[in-house]
Amino acid sequence: MTTNRQVKLAMRPQPGMLSRDVFAIEDAPVPEPAAGQFRVKVHYVSLDPAMRGWVSDAKSYVPPVGVGEVMRAYAAGIVDASQHPDFKAGDAVQGLLGVQQYALSKGSRVYKVDTGAAPLERWIGGLGMPGWTAYFGLLEVGQPKAGETVVVSAASGAVGSVVGQIAKIKGCRVVGIAGGAEKCRYVTQELGFDACLDYKAGELAQQLSLGCPKGIDVYFENVGGEMLEAVLPQMNLFGRIPVCGLISGYNATQSSPGPSLRPVLTHRLRMQGLIVFDWADRIPEAMFELGSWHKSGLLKIREDVREGGVDAFPETLNLLYTGGNFGKLVLKV
Repeated sequence: MTTNRQVKLAMRPQPGMLSRDVFAIEDAPVPEPAAGQFRVKVHYVSLDPAMRGWVSDAKSYVPPVGVGEVMRAYAAGIVDASQHPDFKAGDAVQGLLGVQQYALSKGSRVYKVDTGAAPLERWIGGLGMPGWTAYFGLLEVGQPKAGETVVVSAASGAVGSVVGQIAKIKGCRVVGIAGGAEKCRYVTQELGFDACLDYKAGELAQQLSLGCPKGIDVYFENVGGEMLEAVLPQMNLFGRIPVCGLISGYNATQSSPGPSLRPVLTHRLRMQGLIVFDWADRIPEAMFELGSWHKSGLLKIREDVREGGVDAFPETLNLLYTGGNFGKLVLKV
């Protein structure tokens, strides 16, 4: 290979779904590592809902991807050349490597992974950033206690599926919300949730009332909008709501009416946003715990791996916002 195929941000997007012309797909020379660097041959790229925010210039928790820059992404691959003392050729790694075939790194926020314990693509899914988000978001923000009821939106997705399983490990009753009978079956029969509600069937508030007869103690929020509106009145006193994502509004072309926040006041709820980087110094802890649960069979993880290489990135990314994926969406490079 003499060229490095890359996806770059060509322009800021308009409201709505991301069009292909937002991105430019270009060939660059394969980079050579300098002293203190190593080169990774990327095998898999993680596609995450947060990417929609990363390409916008709206104020956020990280600076936006610059126009003309390689698209930011978590990726996994194999070190194929190194001048770094801690990384050698043949090491399997994951980190913020971007949507490209080859990436240079100095080692910051790049982690070695054990492909004997789990396949490479899983280390950017349930054992990677989505798993870390689930781990810290539920345990640090949600603080579930044995016997409590935990409700998880987008329950079959990369984050939600891990959240629910950790809640079960911690002794909670877990109710998922997902779209369609197939995803709901997966959530209950494969992942072991106690129940899963199909929001596409309608009457979600009534489904929640029946599925959570003792109310809701922790609601792990990935969706927002009408789903949050249905959940809020059914929260118990001193309930906790970790807000991980609000994917229902990421591609909205106009603002939609929001839920009443009166229950936040009357029920003295705690609603806290979370970004996984808040626990950056504890990521090895999350990797160890998630890996141990996975190895012992307590944590099941599913990837939706798509072919097509970096050229397929724009269209594949939009599957996240239409519900077209089933499991952690990963692009094979």
